[in-house]
Amino acid sequence: MPDTRFDTKIAVLLREDLESWQRLNVTAFLVSGLGTTVPEVIGEPYEDADEVPYLPMFRQPVLVFEGTKETLTAAHGRALTRSLPRAVFTSDLFTTGNDEDNRAAVRAVRTADLDLVGLAVYGPRNAVDKVLKGARMHP
Repeated sequence: MPDTRFDTKIAVLLREDLESWQRLNVTAFLVSGLGTTVPEVIGEPYEDADEVPYLPMFRQPVLVFEGTKETLTAAHGRALTRSLPRAVFTSDLFTTGNDEDNRAAVRAVRTADLDLVGLAVYGPRNAVDKVLKGARMHP
């Protein structure tokens, strides 16, 4: 069996006060950006024993964390400082219904004023760990 310890990390940080459906929705949206922008995180396509093909997925686990609004804001700032690939989900996106409106909602708010409910980040393991300081693993 190959060594499964990666030198990089994919992590999602969710605000702790989200409802279950929101946690799932935010996580799905956030990680979708990483696969399109950081192609090395994607593995090879799947195929079952009957040779039915399936889409490729991440080549490594996605770790999900939670924290307070303050923890999320601090993590966002550290991700920006380290220039790590990142995706954000703001509370405004719960009221939009399409990609164009989502992007407009984020664009309308200054960085320091974003009401973050989720953040995805990818990068070297130690850098991502530093970004997530104060967060805890999602239960």
